[in-house]
Amino acid sequence: MNILFVCTGNTCRSPMAEAILKARKIENIDVRSAGIYAVDGEEMSRNGQKVLDKEGVPFTHASAAMNESLIDWADLVLTMTASHKQAIIFAFPQAISKVYMYKEFATPEHVQDVSDPYGGDLRTYEHTFQELHTLTDELVKKLQGD
Repeated sequence: MNILFVCTGNTCRSPMAEAILKARKIENIDVRSAGIYAVDGEEMSRNGQKVLDKEGVPFTHASAAMNESLIDWADLVLTMTASHKQAIIFAFPQAISKVYMYKEFATPEHVQDVSDPYGGDLRTYEHTFQELHTLTDELVKKLQGD
C-alpha cells in the first residue's frame, strides 16, 4: 500500500508523519509526503528535524509539490487539515475515494485538523510530533486489522 501524507508546505507535519510511519518499517507499506503549496527540494523545518532527531527517528527530507503522479501513486492520501482535503479533491476529483483527513481516517471519533507547528518553538513541534505519533499508532492498528 502506498500512503501519501499532505500538508501545506511539506516542511513540518507531513514529513514528520512520513518519518514516523517509515520508522515502523511495515512490510508492503511505502510512504511519501507532499505539500499543497510546496516548493520542490526544500529542507524540513529546523525544529521538525530536531524533534525527529531527539526522538530517534532517522529521516532526511526534500519537499515535494503535490502533483498528479503522486496522486496516481497513492492508494491512500492523508491530509493534515480539512482545507488540504478539499484542495486535493478540487484539483484531483478522481482521487475523492482515497483522500481523508489523517484524524478522520485514523480516529474517526476525533475528526479535526492536526495542529500546525509552523513558526513555533521546539515545544510546539514536540506537541505536533506526539499528536502524529498517536495517530500513527492508530493508523497502524487499522492497517493491520486490529
